[in-house]
Amino acid sequence: MQAFLKGGGTSKPAIKEKAGGSGESTKTRERLIPWVEKYRPKTVDDVAYQEEVVAMLKKSIQGSDLPNMLFYGPPGTGKTSTILAASRELFGDMYRSRVLELNASDERGIQVIRDKVKTFAQQTAGGTRPDGRPCPAFKIIILDEADSMTNAAQSALRRTMEKQSKNTRFCLICNYVSRIIEPLTSRCSKFRFKPLSKDILKRRLEEICRKEGAKCGEEAIDAIISTSEGDLRKAITFLQSAARLRSDDSISVQDIYEIGGVVPDDVIGNLMTACSGGSYEKLERTVQDLLKEGFAATQVVNQVFDIIVNREDMTDTQKSAITERIAIIDKRLCDGADEYLQVMDMFTHIMGQLCNA
Repeated sequence: MQAFLKGGGTSKPAIKEKAGGSGESTKTRERLIPWVEKYRPKTVDDVAYQEEVVAMLKKSIQGSDLPNMLFYGPPGTGKTSTILAASRELFGDMYRSRVLELNASDERGIQVIRDKVKTFAQQTAGGTRPDGRPCPAFKIIILDEADSMTNAAQSALRRTMEKQSKNTRFCLICNYVSRIIEPLTSRCSKFRFKPLSKDILKRRLEEICRKEGAKCGEEAIDAIISTSEGDLRKAITFLQSAARLRSDDSISVQDIYEIGGVVPDDVIGNLMTACSGGSYEKLERTVQDLLKEGFAATQVVNQVFDIIVNREDMTDTQKSAITERIAIIDKRLCDGADEYLQVMDMFTHIMGQLCNA
């Protein structure tokens, strides 16, 4: 017992044996990497679909110069991957010492901008790599999800961008450019990242399936694309989850819907039928059964919205009244309102429009 408490010799060989026996091969470690990171673009040429941004970055890399940039667009379209790939091409092995990346998970108030960002921006940068190849004499500061920064922090960043323009370049990444203050947007070259088309998503998913040996049919890939809503990162995550779920069998459409939390069409159909019947008690029981299954209210709202917009047996007046209420309910759900009350509010409003017609 004393030998154990003092870290005696009896325990050391066991630790060594365990450490020696748990060595993983490179192939095994590579297999454990999430597919989102494994297939993240390594060069600017690998970035999918964003031709204007890729063309600008390729010219900038050839001339070893970059402007301050503002990337904005929907999530999962390659904003962060693009600037990281460009930074690796510019700096090579010096990437870690030349690039400062701050995400929304980091504290990015005014004090962080004054201390961490300003200190990094003031550091000088040489013009050659350790291997002797030429290298840009500036650093890059990447502020991911910059639209979540406070206005005070954005205002403090404005002065730093001006003073350190000789040896530092900034890349702001956000989903909503309207949340970035005007003095910052005017100092950056703005690039909009477009939502990825279905053909691009399908081609990339089929390529990953071929490399990973996943059995995913065309219908299942179409289900992944419709569920991910143009977000390539979400699509690849769904594909990996389904492949792990069905390691030996072929991936089905139902598997994708289960992973994505999509409400089955027959369940939504029963709810719409209950609305048409005009019985509040029946509608209440159906909604309770739906929420007991664990489906997210936001997912229900989104699917009902698509159904209402595409229905041909409703007038434009009915559709506008229902979609206006859906917008209000979506805002309430974002603010943390009770899911049951909001879903009931939506379906009773739909029932009122259908029955009054």
